[in-house]
Amino acid sequence: MRILSVTQTYWPFLEFGGPPVKVRALARGLAKAGHQVTVLTADWGFERRVGDPEAAGAQRSPFGWRHTENGVRTIYLPTWLRYRATSWNPAVKRFCRTRLDEFDVGHIYGLYDFIGPAVARACFEQRIPYVLEPIGMYVPIVRSFLLKQTYHAMYGKRMFERAAKVVATSEQEMEELAAGGVPRNKIQLRWNGVEAPLNWPARGSFRKKFGIAEDAPLILFLGRLAEKKSPDLLVRAFAELNRADPARQWQLAFVGPEEGSMKAQLARLASELGVNSRMKFAGPVYGEEKWAAYRDADVFVLPSQNENFGNAAAEAVAAGTPVVVSEQCGIAPLLADRAGLVVPHDFAPLARAIQRVITERGLRERLAEGCREVAMKLDWGEPVRQMELLYNELAKASEARAKS
Repeated sequence: MRILSVTQTYWPFLEFGGPPVKVRALARGLAKAGHQVTVLTADWGFERRVGDPEAAGAQRSPFGWRHTENGVRTIYLPTWLRYRATSWNPAVKRFCRTRLDEFDVGHIYGLYDFIGPAVARACFEQRIPYVLEPIGMYVPIVRSFLLKQTYHAMYGKRMFERAAKVVATSEQEMEELAAGGVPRNKIQLRWNGVEAPLNWPARGSFRKKFGIAEDAPLILFLGRLAEKKSPDLLVRAFAELNRADPARQWQLAFVGPEEGSMKAQLARLASELGVNSRMKFAGPVYGEEKWAAYRDADVFVLPSQNENFGNAAAEAVAAGTPVVVSEQCGIAPLLADRAGLVVPHDFAPLARAIQRVITERGLRERLAEGCREVAMKLDWGEPVRQMELLYNELAKASEARAKS
């Protein structure tokens, strides 16, 4: 099959969080299975990021830089204007006019951008079936509510109506989509996976780099420092831990890029609560450094207000680190009392759960063993197989309609 994946953000721009990792893993898996996969995305500075694009194997195309990696061809559309993670990429219309008819099916990831709607409209006009995967953006949680409502009125509603299927990555997201009016028979449930390293970094390297003692209980938050993920709630829970058990040398590490001025806000809150000396801001880390952080942590915490899945929690589990997540995380049912603890979105139960994982040896050992069991279900092989079957079904149905 000839598959077009459409995403606002993609490799090497990993600072945008989970979407680039997810789309890349699925694209590479499908290419490995023998399909022709093209990723259409925005150029956030490809030339600056890779240094010498041509030396890195990239070529100029009529639509922007073109790069092929592991059988996946990526086209980076020139960005004319941008606002946060949204951009204006005029070349998308030219691409749709001249290239879209080469594909059997499209897969559009995310909302609140302008590339997706342009491709969705062109697919509809050219009778090419497309899958829409909102990746947790369907229900506005924080910031720019009016802008997001306007987007749904102008683009989102029509995109959902015209999509052949809508992918949800958890039962929670399925219910949100159904409650918003998406027909249940149109929703396809598919978990995300984890692309764990073949060789794990040695334990202790992350702690050594940031001056964290080997025997200090280390709590890890890894992901975007964004309001939606409630890092402030974790700071309050951390302060509660220090108040309840001051003799224990608690350490909290925030790892990941910040959104807005979140780092400064967290630092002020930590100072007010008297725990700033035990907090570290490591900034964004990738590759081996990211996995070293997971390996060195005693517990990983994701206290989000809403999370369609929770890729970072899945990565922590793959690294063998027990997790504590809020009930609003889509991955929660998969982890509950097996690889981690699930708590209400409040600092007091969050603090109690963290303390239990750290101090109750029997619980910690049981959850660590559960991590190994759950990690076996988080391979990308099954999600890739599910998408392959879905694309094939949609392509055949489209071909049958064209013949009739």
